[in-house]
Amino acid sequence: MTNNKYVTATSRNPGTTTVKEAFDKLLQVYKLRGRFNETYLEAYWGRMMGQAIASRTTRLYVRESTLYIELSSAPLRSELVNAKQKVIQLVNKEVGSEVISDVVFI
Repeated sequence: MTNNKYVTATSRNPGTTTVKEAFDKLLQVYKLRGRFNETYLEAYWGRMMGQAIASRTTRLYVRESTLYIELSSAPLRSELVNAKQKVIQLVNKEVGSEVISDVVFI
């Protein structure tokens, strides 16, 4: 136990890092940041685009900065083709980095 009466449960010792910092460093060192962001995109698609779009998405994957979206609704596909740039901006903003540069609707 320390002799300092001002140490609290939220205090950190000098030289320690948070789990978030350590995880970010791990992704950087092993060059996994891109794949992590792609997986995040696939996992949180429903939260990003809303339940209406997510329920009509039958397949979703990222290859070489291109997001491929297979939809079961032709009218929705048509609407999203018109809003392609907005989809790219929304996804990249949510992930926090430039994950995708193009979208292909299947």
